[in-house]
Amino acid sequence: MRRLLRAVIVSGIALATVLLVIAGTVVYVVRHSFPTYDGTIDLNGLEADVTVLRDANGIPQIYADTPADLFAAQGYVHAQDRFFEMDFRRHVTSGRLTELFGRSALETDKFTRTLGWRRVAEKELPLLSPTTRQYLDDYARGVNAYLSEHSGSGLSLEYGVLSLQPGGPKNYRPEPWTAADSLAWLKAMAWDLGGNLDEEITRTKLLAAFPARNIESLYPQYPYERNQPILSAAAVAKDGKFTTSPVAPEVRRGMLTQDLLKSLDTVEKVAKGLPELLGQGDGIGSNSWVVSGDHTTTGKPLLANDPHLGASMPGIWTQVGLHCNNVGKSCPFDVSGFSFSGLPGVVIGHNNSISWGFTNLDPDVQDLYLERIDGDNVLYNNKWRAMATRQETFKIAGEDEPETLTVRETRHGPLISDVGQDERKVGESAAARAKYPKAYGVALQWTALTPGRTADALFAINMAQNWSQFRAAARLFEAPSQNLVYADTEGHIGYQAPGRVPVRSVGRGDWPVPGWDPRYHWKGYVPFDSLPTEYDPPDGVIVTANQAVVPNTYPYYLTNSWDYGYRSQEILKRIKAAGKLDANAMASIQLDTKNSIAEMLVPYLLRISIDDEFDRQGQDTLRNWDFTQPPDSAAAAYFNVVWRNVLALTFHDQLPKDTWPDGGSRWFEVVRKLIAQQNSGWWDNIATPQRESRDDILREALVNARTEITQKMAREPSNWEWGRLHKLTLTNQTLGTSDIGLVRRIFNRGPYELGGGTSIVDATSWDAAEGYAVTSTPSMRMVVDLSDFDKSRWINLTGVSGHAFSSHYTDQTELWVKGETLQWAYTKGAVEAARKHSLTFTKPDS
Repeated sequence: MRRLLRAVIVSGIALATVLLVIAGTVVYVVRHSFPTYDGTIDLNGLEADVTVLRDANGIPQIYADTPADLFAAQGYVHAQDRFFEMDFRRHVTSGRLTELFGRSALETDKFTRTLGWRRVAEKELPLLSPTTRQYLDDYARGVNAYLSEHSGSGLSLEYGVLSLQPGGPKNYRPEPWTAADSLAWLKAMAWDLGGNLDEEITRTKLLAAFPARNIESLYPQYPYERNQPILSAAAVAKDGKFTTSPVAPEVRRGMLTQDLLKSLDTVEKVAKGLPELLGQGDGIGSNSWVVSGDHTTTGKPLLANDPHLGASMPGIWTQVGLHCNNVGKSCPFDVSGFSFSGLPGVVIGHNNSISWGFTNLDPDVQDLYLERIDGDNVLYNNKWRAMATRQETFKIAGEDEPETLTVRETRHGPLISDVGQDERKVGESAAARAKYPKAYGVALQWTALTPGRTADALFAINMAQNWSQFRAAARLFEAPSQNLVYADTEGHIGYQAPGRVPVRSVGRGDWPVPGWDPRYHWKGYVPFDSLPTEYDPPDGVIVTANQAVVPNTYPYYLTNSWDYGYRSQEILKRIKAAGKLDANAMASIQLDTKNSIAEMLVPYLLRISIDDEFDRQGQDTLRNWDFTQPPDSAAAAYFNVVWRNVLALTFHDQLPKDTWPDGGSRWFEVVRKLIAQQNSGWWDNIATPQRESRDDILREALVNARTEITQKMAREPSNWEWGRLHKLTLTNQTLGTSDIGLVRRIFNRGPYELGGGTSIVDATSWDAAEGYAVTSTPSMRMVVDLSDFDKSRWINLTGVSGHAFSSHYTDQTELWVKGETLQWAYTKGAVEAARKHSLTFTKPDS
């Protein structure tokens, strides 16, 4: 027994030792990449010491004597907190995901290389001012200083996990960061935030199945009579003429061949395969508004902004302050706000004199061209012309041999239909010269593929001190086009629409157009001085929430793909009802959960007669409902299940699956118009012998929803809660969808139960074609108080750190979920008072 006991004890000690070693190893591997927040670090190239002060949430405020030192330190700090995210982004934008993730990413890489994001970024560098190029190089110097000291899992845990996966990169060491890496990220922004490529494809596919009038009923005109545009009067050039081209038959039914539809399917599939770095779909938008001092308790403006982007882990934004120790001509930066890792400067925020916010203008800056092709030749103006070609080579992790792709370009842009299995089977026959074939390639013309100076604009905005300087900076902001909202400490407010917006001779860009016809070639861009702008409006209020920018008397065509204005109108109502506003009151408007489609639809639902008491219990939850959607609302839970069923019962039987309603603001407007048509053909279920009416469908939706919510949640309505259906899971963009559950648990966070919903001010969107899970969110919230910047508030969706298990990985998420914000320390005294960490970069001894 003694020997047995001794053996058990020895074995137990050995096992405990092994477990401790394993635990220690795990802790070491996990914490190995955590950055240093305190002490002193040598940084080559500095002119003087740089101080980084961090608060309890790890938010860095950087202080330096020169811009060179300031941006080098920002590069180092971004790399500390989020280098894997930066590296992933540059692999996406350069079409090199296969080097990290193997062959599964090849089609995505081919599409990105075909678009040429990285090539365009490299062409932009020489167009930028020497000062901007220097800032980009300084930032890269700081990133590379961090890379020289860290590698593998010491950079980020993701590298260690990737190296263990079959086909993962072995002995991977990131390349040095370059200025072009930063610029290429602007192309990803432009892709996710600009263009209607998917809508053009959808319209064309629908045209193959429906009369044009049926399709137009699914794309109603903006309701100007109910939801006012951003500006009631737009600035127009003196020689401006009404240039909105008449609707033209861009896609003729004779052109709708199976080959064309197959090409469009290929384009759509590959485009949707691109990682959604900012997100896509109806939920991608923003709220931003500004009120003058006439509406505030302080007599100075307040500015609010909450961009609605895809929910990811880590969040899209990272907060930072960039401060020159002595602000002046030689060092003009004293700016704080939200930045993108990989890009120097602040994207949204304020400096010592002005504040600004962004929402997506989303003009139509992408056109699809149907190209008649024969080999490497393309038809234009009755002549066959050679296309430009280039070779792209792809290295694939786990494989010895690279793969190549020949990219072909027409005068309109890259032939994106070449990406896919059937990439070279369209229009290749020799007979194409003799007779126009019913087969086409598809090229994309897009403003962001023309090199521009948006990087110059970002730095100029950071330095602007007044409205004229802000507008001068906006003049350089070419893609993506945004609604820029402005306020300054002198009490002024303003709005400016920037960007390249094409002027078309024929058509409006709603449908693919014939590339061989010269009439469809763009003839230029809307002049900047003719773009919408407003300064100190008489009512002292500017609200932008992706609604129409201008009335339809504006002389240039921008788009007809506006959000339909439900959010913007609710914000206006709240402002008008609020009286005098302070920062907290502005923040409360950001949390508004009023559902406008419910307010319209519920009266119709309550008129429906339901005999069964069990089914009627669901309907009864809608009585006396105030149409708000907090996470604990039973009525909101039931209504949204009903809404999803209404859309499914009305449209799924007649529309192709990939065009099913997502439930966003366009579908709000479609149903608003349809609800008055009791016997519209859309209500009919074509799978049944009888003809259904509106009330038949509403009754079936109410009954089906009662069954569904009972199965998903509970029998008793008192136990229904919207948040239990409407959950947010923060998913890591790379390893968050791993087949290995442990890996997902390491990098993902949630779920979190949320209120709000699609096309609601608190825009926690969901896709009615898929389910109730949150697909996009307010990616951050900020309110800037121009009377005292230290009274401003901000919050991020996650935290500043991209390191799983860091205390700053999701330390802002619970506050965000509850609708709370953090104090935004700006002045040196406030930053010092909030300081928890202090790091000094020093010039190494020579």
